[in-house]
Amino acid sequence: MHRLDNDPPELTRVGFVVSKKVGNAVVRNRVKRRLRHMAAAMTTPFPADVVVRALPPAASEPERLAADFESAWHRAQSKAH
Repeated sequence: MHRLDNDPPELTRVGFVVSKKVGNAVVRNRVKRRLRHMAAAMTTPFPADVVVRALPPAASEPERLAADFESAWHRAQSKAH
């Protein structure tokens, strides 16, 4: 069955945007892998399409990445209700 663009998603899908300002290809891929791992552990009360945009501090301050991601995830969920 084909899904139309206006139909709600059946599963939560997460996409990542990591610009070259974050770092070279190795650094960008490391950030994406970390974000993908964190997103897999998150739950959503309903299926949604989520886009995560990584800013340069994602690479320069990796110790903050998990806390920032979790905080943003919960804020986005509360706004979606």
